[in-house]
Amino acid sequence: MKEPIQRLIEALRHELEQYGEMLARLDHQQETVLRRDSAGVLDGASSIEQQAALLETARRRRDLVRAELARTLGLASEASFEEILPRLPGEYRPLIQALVEENNALLDRVRNRSRQNHLLLTRTVDLMQRLLGNLFSVKATPTYAGDGALLSTGGTPRSMYEAVG
Repeated sequence: MKEPIQRLIEALRHELEQYGEMLARLDHQQETVLRRDSAGVLDGASSIEQQAALLETARRRRDLVRAELARTLGLASEASFEEILPRLPGEYRPLIQALVEENNALLDRVRNRSRQNHLLLTRTVDLMQRLLGNLFSVKATPTYAGDGALLSTGGTPRSMYEAVG
């Protein structure tokens, strides 16, 4: 009985580490966006994808170990932690309960930070699109010749000579 419990504790701790690492990477992404470090944002996105894969692996492993422990306790493999905890020896319950709660709390923090970053990135892209739209719009923007003389006020050229230059 001790061995499946120890594997569950290790799996929960590993999952906790992965959530912590994901939160750190999301924090770093937020900092790069606020610093307007476009290369850092791209690198951070790749780093976050890699961490998401590691986190998913940790979650699957924890779920397999939980299912194994549930079967050892005579429960269905789909049994939740609420069903498993009362069946564990008393000395393990507080630790496992604390690890489960901490994992859930970090999951909530990761979700919130992901939402914040998504909103921040969306607003940044929207701002850049407006800026580029203003810079490259066909509004009355003066065009100058090589000697500095004003050629036109923008928009469509008035003659073929203005269009060709």
